[in-house]
Amino acid sequence: MPHIERVWQINLRVYGADKVWRQMNREGIAVARCTVERLMRRLGLRGAIRGKVVKTTVADSKAPCPLDRVNRQFKADRPNQLWVSDFTYVSTWQGFVYVAFVIDVFARRIVGWRGSSSMQTDFVLDALEQALYARQPKADDALIHHSDRGSQYVSIRYSERLAEAGIEPSVGSRGDSYDNALAETINGLYKAEMIHRRAPWKTREAVELATLEWVSWFNHHRLLEPIGYIPPAEAEANYYRQLAEQACMMA
Repeated sequence: MPHIERVWQINLRVYGADKVWRQMNREGIAVARCTVERLMRRLGLRGAIRGKVVKTTVADSKAPCPLDRVNRQFKADRPNQLWVSDFTYVSTWQGFVYVAFVIDVFARRIVGWRGSSSMQTDFVLDALEQALYARQPKADDALIHHSDRGSQYVSIRYSERLAEAGIEPSVGSRGDSYDNALAETINGLYKAEMIHRRAPWKTREAVELATLEWVSWFNHHRLLEPIGYIPPAEAEANYYRQLAEQACMMA
């Protein structure tokens, strides 16, 4: 029972029985899933429950839009092949805080983020700059950046920065939530696992500090089903280790 509560606590108290059980297995603690579920119920431990994602995009019908190069196929064979971007909002006592994320699709790793009290282009551009600094994409990566039709993402400044970095822009063509489903999934996890559970929020600074904590945990510890119930950082490390092993075999 102490292991169950420990795993639940150190993972921001958001895991349900399945992920607590999987994390315990990763740590070499042999236990049945049904036992974890029963003991969590006895202890009153519950995982985060996702709510409905609220759309924040204001489409700019006048701005020229790039082609949709993704066509809702949010898959990548390697890091720096496809990034997706979106933003969401958090209500505070001082007003709304808008939080933008840039996600590398390969392992769902958050590679850039930024909070702002304004919906102007600057904050999504800052998130992109953070991603560019962290990842240093090369021209031969043929990196694609996908977003919805929000005015911030089709603005001249944002488009020019993508071009300067040698990144191919892509914008969802159908104008609904499925156009950028992966980014909206990350937004939903962020709201369910951090924002809703710690509300109410007093200040933008409090939101940004909590977001920093959540992003670090998400990238390095959160178990994600689509990549085999491992954290994004581990999935990327596995990829680069396999590349190194293949290079050694060919040498």
